[in-house]
Amino acid sequence: MSFEETFKALSDPTRREILQLLRSGRKSAGEISEQFGLTGATISHHLNVLKSADLVTDEKEGRFIYYTLNTSVVEDILLWLTQLKGE
Repeated sequence: MSFEETFKALSDPTRREILQLLRSGRKSAGEISEQFGLTGATISHHLNVLKSADLVTDEKEGRFIYYTLNTSVVEDILLWLTQLKGE
């Protein structure tokens, strides 16, 4: 994981909203897509960016891919920010 990729992924409001949705548990790409007025391809792009930044993980079950928030990356960011602040 690079902070550059992580912060780039977090810079987009749609991706931040996707992360908020995943706080309540894993969701399929279709379930995520239903929450936005965007095409499936656009949501897929956002999910791929989040996956590349290790902010989400995916798991294929049958015809569906389920996405889950990767909290370990979030914890790494918080630790870095805390250290930067000096606490």
